[in-house]
Amino acid sequence: MQLPFDGAISAFYENDAPTDIRLAIQTADKSEILSETYPHRKRMGRKSYERQMAALQIELVKLQSWVRESGTRIAMVFEGRDAAGKGGTIGRFRMNLNPRAARVVALSKPSDTEQSQWYFQRYIKHLPAAGDMVFFDRSWYNRGVVEPVFGFCTPAQNAHFFSQVQPFEQMLVDDNVHLFKFWLNVGRAEQLRRMLKRESDPLKQWKLSGIDVKGLHLWDAYSAAIQDTFSRSHTDIAPWTILRSDDKRRARLNAIRTVLHTFDYTRKDKDAIGRIDPKICGGPDIWDA
Repeated sequence: MQLPFDGAISAFYENDAPTDIRLAIQTADKSEILSETYPHRKRMGRKSYERQMAALQIELVKLQSWVRESGTRIAMVFEGRDAAGKGGTIGRFRMNLNPRAARVVALSKPSDTEQSQWYFQRYIKHLPAAGDMVFFDRSWYNRGVVEPVFGFCTPAQNAHFFSQVQPFEQMLVDDNVHLFKFWLNVGRAEQLRRMLKRESDPLKQWKLSGIDVKGLHLWDAYSAAIQDTFSRSHTDIAPWTILRSDDKRRARLNAIRTVLHTFDYTRKDKDAIGRIDPKICGGPDIWDA
């Protein structure tokens, strides 16, 4: 089978990955958590996960009905390292929602015209109208992390972004947009394990890009940019919620719970929602580089 990017991910694993990362992947079974600092040693069992997810799906349908009736506007930003589980988490939010009022925004590389515009301009037209829930699969925070790591923006452009992002988000919240900012954090060994799996799966190879491959060599640069982003954009009005996603199942459940617990929607069942696990869902203090 032809591997994407001429097998560059496998080559990184075999030749360039740190020894401890390679050994962790080699010696673990598929349900074992690879990060030594993750608070659970095994992935959540499927039956428990599916039972809890089914209850949350009912609550999400109730939430959307209330959002549409009340004209509430919800915007959710999903950021994280490559293979952290952003798309899968968004997918679980939207499983049973009306897609016309629960849109995904995943913008491609900006056009020449968009590059000449105010940086936030192309995101504004995708913000929610009354009754909408919008899921940003990556967002304006590209300029905080990805662009500086790869040299796609200048230091001056990066600094200008951070001078404007807090006022921009303040304006959204002041205009009654409910803004959630999720950062999905995945350990280095787990990221590589997932990317190796994608590389060998013809149905998932489309998820890989040249940026993903180059990013494997830039772990420390990413870590520095992530830390800088948190320090400059985590505010009381628009805080970051960190989801430790080494176990995708726990991350998905806790992301959904975070949103459901925020609103007092009709027929809300707090017992069905359940408790948020503060060890894997919290502020930047639980982020693990």
